[in-house]
Order: sequence, then structure tokens, then C-alpha cells
Amino acid sequence: MRAGSTTQVTPQFRVLSEDQKETLFLSVLEVLEHTGVQVHSAEGLELLHGAGARVTLDFSSDAGSTRRVHIPSYLVEDAIASAPRRITIYNRLGEPAVFLQDHRVSFCSQVDSIYFFDPFEYAKDQPLDHNRRLCVREDARLGAVLCNALPNIDMVSFSSLYRDVPGQIAICVGHKDTVMNCTKPLMHGTGEYGALKAVAEMAALVVGGREELAQRPYYVHYAEPLSPLTHTDEGVAKLLFCVEHGIPVIYTPMTLAGSSAPVTAAGNLVACMAESLGGLVMAQLKRRGAPVIFGGVPTIIDMSSTVVSYGAPEMSLWSAALAEMAHYLHLPVFSTAGCTDAVAFDQQAAAESAISCLMAALSGANLVHDVGFTEAANSASLELIAASDEFIGMIRTIMAGIEITPETLALDVMERVGPSGSYFGEKHTVRHFRGNWFPELMSRLNHDQWTAAGGLSLADRANQRVRRILEEHRQPALPAEVAAELDRMEESWWREVR
Repeated sequence: MRAGSTTQVTPQFRVLSEDQKETLFLSVLEVLEHTGVQVHSAEGLELLHGAGARVTLDFSSDAGSTRRVHIPSYLVEDAIASAPRRITIYNRLGEPAVFLQDHRVSFCSQVDSIYFFDPFEYAKDQPLDHNRRLCVREDARLGAVLCNALPNIDMVSFSSLYRDVPGQIAICVGHKDTVMNCTKPLMHGTGEYGALKAVAEMAALVVGGREELAQRPYYVHYAEPLSPLTHTDEGVAKLLFCVEHGIPVIYTPMTLAGSSAPVTAAGNLVACMAESLGGLVMAQLKRRGAPVIFGGVPTIIDMSSTVVSYGAPEMSLWSAALAEMAHYLHLPVFSTAGCTDAVAFDQQAAAESAISCLMAALSGANLVHDVGFTEAANSASLELIAASDEFIGMIRTIMAGIEITPETLALDVMERVGPSGSYFGEKHTVRHFRGNWFPELMSRLNHDQWTAAGGLSLADRANQRVRRILEEHRQPALPAEVAAELDRMEESWWREVR
């Protein structure tokens, strides 16, 4: 017996010292109390003012005078104390699937965008972007089927920017097509408040009622403030609707260094946290204990091209720091990884996705979104999702750490084999070799073997895997009566836009 012995440690790293975390948090409190935020929502203003926040007229807005709200520190600290430290997201079957807590990490794909790389038009030795086209409705189904089969993709998200569906109903159509073809938890936002209500109605139908949806949510809503330091009427309305109906909600800004936030890392982080925590205060005033997910997308604008970078090392570093701050505050955290600035799935895309996923895992970010985005979120690639699933599998092997026990130390085996023997025939080898990671896409062939197998690149192999899954994977269908009711809902959506 050894008192205080540890047999396994999960690898971690630190971006911030404890002193730096305290300085950042106190700076956030300073901004919220003294600089204040604009709140365009009447209900948000009423909640904040009624709880003791100071409200003044702000004439700095381009839209004329607005309300600036100065949120006292005690309201922020009380909101943090009342927010849940853990949020469980279920799958469509009602089973616990994703646990947003502590340093547990889950990865969420992004299956579509404005443009989409058609996997069935992919061809070896063709230009990397030859199959890039505008996104259509069918792409939601393709992404849902693929991600449902990939073992390291935990949640599925979509944009619903379809050229063949009117924008007013696109997110509803996207949710319907995805939930019918995927049992994993879903995450997305809505362009309009009305669409959120329609999606909530659909989600309640899928699980058997609004109360059941609140008890076992399979859907997480994404809502945003407007940087810098502005809470829009619609953004707050979405936030508070989710709070009222028990739908877990991410309230997260995208703070762009030098544009909508200070250009420095520390300043960007303070602005990002101030905006997210401002929403948390309103949510907890609306209903204590409401499942709100803290976080943000702090990144840079490339000043030479004005591109909002999704592959910048700053985004990975700052996102890791934001995750550390979430752990400091004991809040579940939303983050970003698995994406790239590369136009198509190439070596740059693989490097940026793998590095950002590793950084997210090491930092213990809870809900890591955007796996599959290329071209700084303008395009989506199923091949990048499939390759990132492989990267995440490698990362999870690393994150499992090293188990040190009498069985794994294998001293008796070494004694038996001796200095000149072989371990191939040992029962210990047979028991444990399957515990090593085996690739699905990465090649371990030598040159002659690789050439004989077709000389395929990672992109070629990823496309083969995508197409095989799309052709072969089958997922549990929704009950016939639920599917029929969803079809009736869709008919009503189309009538509204005709």
C-alpha cells in the first residue's frame, strides 16, 4: 500500500498564472461596472435595473441615444455562483452524451457554410477546389450521416445557408434534416427570433414535450452579443427564451483583435469575458440555475488581408486562456478548434486543425466547435471533418496519459523474456496491444506498399472514408408519427414564405 499514490495523470498545460487569472477577472468586473455595456432589450434592462444596475443614457451610439448599463460586481459574482458548474446534453434517444464540466472535452463539427466541398465530385489529381460549390439542403443530410458515424465527433452543428431554401425557414429545415439523420446532440443558432421558437417546437416534438426537452435537452442554442460591449434586442430575446424554456444556451461573442476588441491578448480576453458574463447576469436574473455556457471566439483580423482568422495561433492560445478562466470561474466553456484559413483541405488545413484541436484538449475546453470549417468559415469540408476525427482520436490517446500499475509495468514479463527474447508470443502482449491507437486514415505503409495501394494522399483517403460512410451508415429512424408531424411542420413553413 502506498498512501497518496497516483497511477495516471491526464496531460495538461497552463497559459495563465493564478495571479494573471485574478487580474483578468478583476479587470472584467471593472469594465462591467465602470465602462458598462449597451443593452437594447427592454426586458434585459428591466432585469438589470431591478437588480441594482445603474442605467444611464449613452449618446455614443450611431443609432442615437441608447441605454448604457453599469453592472455592479456583486451581480456578476452572484450570477457566476448561481450558474450550474456542469451541464449534461443528451442524444436524440434520451441518453446522456456530452458532459460540459471540469476539463471534459467534447468536439462539435460544422457540416455546412456558404460553400461546400461535394464529396461525390472529388477526384484524385484534380485541383483542390474543383468540387467547391454553393451549399444546398442535401448537404445537411450528408453531414448528419457522416458525423453520426464518426467516433470522435460528439455533437453536430450547421449553418443552413442553403441556396435552394429561403433564408426565413432554412435553419428549421436544417434542424429537421439533421435530427432525422443523426442521433447525436445538435448545436446551432438562428438568424431570427421566430426561427428559434419554431426550432424549440420541433425539438419538443422529437423528445415528447417541452418539459422533457428541458429535462433531457439534445439541442444547444447559440446566441451572441454584438462586439464591442453591446447586447442587442434580438440576441437577448434569444438568450432569455432559452432560459425560460430550459434550453441550454451558449452566449458567446467573437472579439476581433484591433476591430471589435483591443488588439492585445489581455485586452481581447477582458472584452470577450465582459460580454459573455453580461449575458450570464441577465440569464441568472431571469432564472437562477439556467444552463448558460460561457465562452467566446477571441481571434485576430489579419491586417494584411482583413481576413478574420480561424487558423491563427493567437486564436488557439487565447481560446486556451479563456478555457482556463472558465475553470477559474467554475463555468462550462465554449471554444473553437478543428478549423482552418486554408481554402481547401490541404496540408495547411490539416496542420491548423490538428494544432488547434490539441490546444483545446490540453486546455480542457468543454464544447469545442467549428470542426470542418475551411476558408475562415466561408466553406465546409466533410473530408476535413473525417480527418479531424482521426486527429482527435490521436489527441484522446495522448490525453489519456500513462497508467502505471503492476500489470502495465510488466516486470514479471521482462523477467520471463529476459535480455534476448521476444515479446510477440507473450500473453501480456495479446492482452494489451489493442490498447494502442490504430489509424483509420493515417498511413504507416512504406513507399512500395503505399505506391501499390494507389499512392493516395490523406485527402484521397479521407474522401474514400466519407463516401463509404455516406453509402453504408444507417442510423435509428425517428418514430413514423414524429417524422410525419415534422413533415406537416415543414409544409407550414413553406406556406409562410410562398
